[in-house]
Amino acid sequence: MIISNNRTYSLQLVPSKLKFAIILFLLLQAMFYGCITREPKEHDTSSPLVLSSHPDQGTGYQWQMKRVDDVPFPGQAISQPEFKTIGWEPAIVPGTALNSLVADSEFPEPYFGQNNMRIRNIIPDISDAGRNYYFYWYRTTFDVPSSFQGKRVWMQFDGINYIAHIFMNGQPLGTMKGMFLQKKFDVTDFIRLKGKNCLAVAVEPVLYPGTMQARSRRNTNPNENRNGGDGQIGKNVTMLMTAGWDFSFHDGIRDRNTGIWRNIKVFTSGPVTLENPFIKSGLPIPALSPARESISVEVINHIRQKKKVELVAEIENTGIQIRKKISLNPGESKEIKFSPDEYRQLVIDNPRLWWPIHKGPQSLYTLHLEAIVDGSVSDEATRRFGIRDIRSDRNSPDSSRVFYVNGKRLFIRGANWIPEAMLRTSKERTYAQLRYTQQAGINMLRLWGGGISESDYFFDLCDQMGFLVWHEFWMTGDTDLPVDTTVYFNNVRSTIRRIRNHPSLAYYVASNERKKILNIEPILTKLDGTRGYQPESECCGIHDGSPYKYENPMQYYDNTASDRGSRIDGFCPEYGTACLPVIESLREMMPKEDLWPINKETWDYHDGNGFHNMTTKYRTAVEQYGKPENIEDYDEKGQLVGAVAFRSLWENWNYNKFQYGDRFASGVLFWYLNNPVKQVCARMWDWSLEPTAALYFTQNALEPVHAQFDFIKNTVTVYNDLYRSFKNLTVKFRLINMDMKTVLNKETRIDLAEDAVANDIMKIDIPTEKLTPVHFIKLEIYDPDGNKVADTFYWRSTDKYKGPWTVGGPLHGGFESLNKLDRTTVDCSLQSKDENERRYYTVDMSNKTGKLAFFLRLKVVNASDSSLIRPVFYSDNYVSLLPGEKKTITIDFALNDLKGTNSKVVLKGFNVDEKTLN
Repeated sequence: MIISNNRTYSLQLVPSKLKFAIILFLLLQAMFYGCITREPKEHDTSSPLVLSSHPDQGTGYQWQMKRVDDVPFPGQAISQPEFKTIGWEPAIVPGTALNSLVADSEFPEPYFGQNNMRIRNIIPDISDAGRNYYFYWYRTTFDVPSSFQGKRVWMQFDGINYIAHIFMNGQPLGTMKGMFLQKKFDVTDFIRLKGKNCLAVAVEPVLYPGTMQARSRRNTNPNENRNGGDGQIGKNVTMLMTAGWDFSFHDGIRDRNTGIWRNIKVFTSGPVTLENPFIKSGLPIPALSPARESISVEVINHIRQKKKVELVAEIENTGIQIRKKISLNPGESKEIKFSPDEYRQLVIDNPRLWWPIHKGPQSLYTLHLEAIVDGSVSDEATRRFGIRDIRSDRNSPDSSRVFYVNGKRLFIRGANWIPEAMLRTSKERTYAQLRYTQQAGINMLRLWGGGISESDYFFDLCDQMGFLVWHEFWMTGDTDLPVDTTVYFNNVRSTIRRIRNHPSLAYYVASNERKKILNIEPILTKLDGTRGYQPESECCGIHDGSPYKYENPMQYYDNTASDRGSRIDGFCPEYGTACLPVIESLREMMPKEDLWPINKETWDYHDGNGFHNMTTKYRTAVEQYGKPENIEDYDEKGQLVGAVAFRSLWENWNYNKFQYGDRFASGVLFWYLNNPVKQVCARMWDWSLEPTAALYFTQNALEPVHAQFDFIKNTVTVYNDLYRSFKNLTVKFRLINMDMKTVLNKETRIDLAEDAVANDIMKIDIPTEKLTPVHFIKLEIYDPDGNKVADTFYWRSTDKYKGPWTVGGPLHGGFESLNKLDRTTVDCSLQSKDENERRYYTVDMSNKTGKLAFFLRLKVVNASDSSLIRPVFYSDNYVSLLPGEKKTITIDFALNDLKGTNSKVVLKGFNVDEKTLN
């Protein structure tokens, strides 16, 4: 048994020829799963102090904050350890001013109901109250360990938004400007090795907060705003979506995320330091061997004496160790390079390669560097890297962009990564969302230009899980250009140096949908030079996006889900739909009286001002399953709607992969992956990290080998995402009525080429006159030995599709009779164990009746109050069992997410009563 991507694979069910392909990438992927929360150390001579009050960092430090206008003292006084902080409030660091003010109960939770609405003025907006309203001092005290004695001491700021004035122990350290700048200061002369140290940082908000602006001069409705408001937010180098966007709160985040939003670290070195290590891999295509590794590192002498330095570069578990002696004059900095021409050891025969998800193992190497001065290690740095070749071109029938990894063409089934709107980030949140992404089968993440550059931990997980990352640099077509180009370019340089060693980093893009940009290509070439680049997201073989909102999923099949013309072709950077959150999350989002009957004003506010059609077209789709009786009924049917929409979208892109479909398609990036705030337009999971049915139906559509049905052509297609072919597969089709009687059986045998699609292998003549109004389709793939490789389950109606922009069709309308499904039961057994601070459940489900057990949801709750535990990882969910079918689902979650020590697993289905599993 193998567990990977949160799925369980039973090897006796896998054909012998298929075992190698699956084991190769799943087992090696599982090897890295155990170290998935590890981060490479930046400075190993002494473990850094992380001056954080965040639970991520353990016990944490005590931070306080107070508005600058209310503190009539200079930074030199405030940063003295003995300074009295009477009336100061607790602060969250990393975090923002608004995070802390909400935690301190000065303001209510912004994500609840209408609390965040600017027109309500419950939380003052910076454009109304003025910049000084969110201009705060942050202050903490700390001790340093005795190991700091006799060493140089450094303080590194990983991110402050927007301008920081930094003081320590009565001395000014300097300033920082721009959200994405990482900067360190030499505090050797100011640090107190005995007694308390005090750090005080005055953090100014962005210089141009911007404000709301109507979409047109004729439009005076205060709730109908342009993306980015008046565009002023773009004059800063910051997270542009804080001014408001149509996929989030349309009127923005009230403080524009002012604060210390990333960690502050204190660490030591000797007189010589190592800065900005970089490993470049050269891989011959198509031979893939040998790899030629080039290493560069900046070496800096920080004292007034000339120093001889021995540099040691070692790549772990390879036997590669290189030594190089240099000398540095007082204060001198040199970039030192280790090239494969000079050092034959850096030519690696038969390297272990890094591959994206489904394509092979995510093999990683670790480089360790040391600077030895006077016989001791003065500084050391560790960087993890992967050997792979990523490139793209436009050698396609329609000149659309095609990506290649290690010489092999890669069909992109990706998504757009959106940051948490108030920067309420944590390792647990990042891990959960990326693990769900891995489970879904996504292979590329786009860091959208109105968001942020993600954390080192994010990139570490992308390296381990096999995602390619497309990185944009904080410009969008809806906002102005940065005014201070020096600040912008400094932030770009800092970010590139920080992330360029990650094998997952695949592509650079300067802006989102903006033709006039600040040119960063010379910087990218100088500091990296190993990744592709384009100036904006919609050029160079990548067309514009849409649809973004819920539409009748039948329109995906005739390629009319967007009113902009053909969408499922070429490379599309934004194409998406929505899914209702689970009922438990909806209840946490708004007052009971707004929840049901639906209060359109509140629901629309939590839908980007109604942008995703959740109270219009989505509600109409829900009602096709029968008029909901209450919010619980509405939500269950809403999960059915979202499940169908997500799987249909992905399957239509599957069908058109490369040259195999009706149109040439090279990739799609789903818009968007993760909810920035609590929203009624959830995705594969909601803001609270609870999966929706959309996750598991996406997982089905994006599995490595997949059988799918076309609801207009009435044909069966088989998709292969693996770099290997298959011979003599049996594909079976069954059409089943509501009484579970099979109306039609059909099967065929196929050979499935590597990384290919076998389209329309069966044409189904649907016997409409024999069908119940709702019926079911079961597709199965078997290997030559009779082992099941994959299966897909659909529900379908006899409703006629009348064409684009209409209601109805076999995937959209006519599902009322599902409410007449006979009630039934499911036999379940449950096993559990606690291991490595996690709880694991195995649920074996069996349908021993002659009835369909439809749309079964498992959930794990606290035994004390039946509240959901989050996040929880289910290998599958929202499953349906035909008579005689069995299903095993594995579940796991962190024990520290429990209330108390007890949890329970609950099962409920569309026609199965809720019960607690014993």
